[in-house]
Amino acid sequence: MSAPTGITVSPELATAFSDVVDSQDTRFLKIAIRNESLVPDGAFPPSGSLEEDLDKLETILEDDIPAYVLVRLDDPPSEWLAVFYVPDNAKVRDKMLYAATRNTLTKSLGSTHFTDSLFATSKSDLSAEAYAKHRQHLAAPKPMSAREKEMAAVKAAEREAGGRGYEGSRVRQNLVGTGIDIKWPEDIHQAIEKLAAGEGSELLLLTIDPASESLVLSTHIECDIDALGTSLLASEPSYAFFAWPQSVTPTPHRLILFIYSCPETSPVKYRMLYSSGSSSVLQSAKEVISSLGSASTLASRKIETSDPKEINEQFVISELGLASASTTAPVDTVEKKAFARPKGPGRKR
Repeated sequence: MSAPTGITVSPELATAFSDVVDSQDTRFLKIAIRNESLVPDGAFPPSGSLEEDLDKLETILEDDIPAYVLVRLDDPPSEWLAVFYVPDNAKVRDKMLYAATRNTLTKSLGSTHFTDSLFATSKSDLSAEAYAKHRQHLAAPKPMSAREKEMAAVKAAEREAGGRGYEGSRVRQNLVGTGIDIKWPEDIHQAIEKLAAGEGSELLLLTIDPASESLVLSTHIECDIDALGTSLLASEPSYAFFAWPQSVTPTPHRLILFIYSCPETSPVKYRMLYSSGSSSVLQSAKEVISSLGSASTLASRKIETSDPKEINEQFVISELGLASASTTAPVDTVEKKAFARPKGPGRKR
């Protein structure tokens, strides 16, 4: 499987991982990106318990060079922790490359092997104490009951649908409890800043990790508006920020569009998660971009679609109301059009 960056798992890595899974004599398998491939960069046997070995993990990492480390757990030893180490002082290109490729790593090696993941920006994030806090956070009870959280998510989704209820009773039957505040890892913040500071036509594609309710950087590429529709994910929801140096408005400028794409084949629980989080993601991006004083501006009106392939220049112009808006009215003041959301599964009898 190839990443949006074009980087793939090398045959050497595929073989190395297969070997360590079968032999069970490896605690850490370090992985690097070299020559546009994911390659093994060292295998390290266990010297004690998982906690004891985690305290030694920093000795195989460098202060300013990103790396992936696959960590075998103790209970059970058939399961793995995927560590994504991207230090704050690494080169910007390396940060983007490693962030954009991490999903490809686990999916290509077999997602079922990995029961947990950890993103670290410093070696101190990878100690036994830091990992214990990570596990405690995952296991901690939520401040609301499951029912209260479910109802809050349903209400948020209904507000997103413009008060139309969005299959209300079916949502209550199928919703997996989610929150509406999606977490922003540091690499996402940096990617938004880089997008806003650019000059050309660029696409920043984000997904959500359902387990942590955190944004994940899927890809950041140059992309013109005619290729936008085919560059979005075809079978699962996503958020996209598209920087468009347009000349449609009376004052040409670089406009950053926020696109919420939810294909009809997306599972219901993912539709609800992305729908509930879209407003907070847009608001957070607006705060980041406005703080930069960038010449690029963010349109507050979202573009929403259940068929990514329909998105082209004419679709964008229509959705933003640029064809009919007055020459003095900013894009942000145009009335929002309701999103034709995909139907949920039929009611069970």
